[in-house]
Amino acid sequence: MSYTRAVLALGSNLGARSDTLSAAVADIVDPPEVRLLAISPIVQTKAVGGPPDQPDFLNMVMTVETTLTPRELLRHCHAVEQKHLRVRDVRWGPRTLDVDIITYGELASSDPELTLPHPRAAQRAFVLFPWSLIDPAAELDGQRVGELAAKAPDFPDLIPFDGFDNLHPAVGASE
Repeated sequence: MSYTRAVLALGSNLGARSDTLSAAVADIVDPPEVRLLAISPIVQTKAVGGPPDQPDFLNMVMTVETTLTPRELLRHCHAVEQKHLRVRDVRWGPRTLDVDIITYGELASSDPELTLPHPRAAQRAFVLFPWSLIDPAAELDGQRVGELAAKAPDFPDLIPFDGFDNLHPAVGASE
């Protein structure tokens, strides 16, 4: 039984975002066929694409090793999204949880259901930057993910997440 390394990106912009991400990590590595290698820090970002005026996302990346095939891993990730009440009404719309497979070993696939590496990952700092924090030598499209992150259009909007989801008083609020 051989394991394949996979990079997964997780995001949430509805509900208890931080709690959802933490629970999703545990759910993803719950079966013995998926073993956790690393978890990135969480970053907060504006929504990229989709309807305007969405709440900010919390995003993170995790690396795993798995004996699941790419399609089995995709089904597993979708099941975890469903457990966290993911609704797929609007493309790139608000969601409780989004889990994307960014890479699966060295596999390249143009299958519309599971394109690998993820077709937009190389332009998304919210994926690349957290990934670079857990694997600085990682490459995508022949370039280091940290270098790609710095060039991504959404890089200036990344904010380290301090762990206090919506607990800060409004700016200028009187005490």
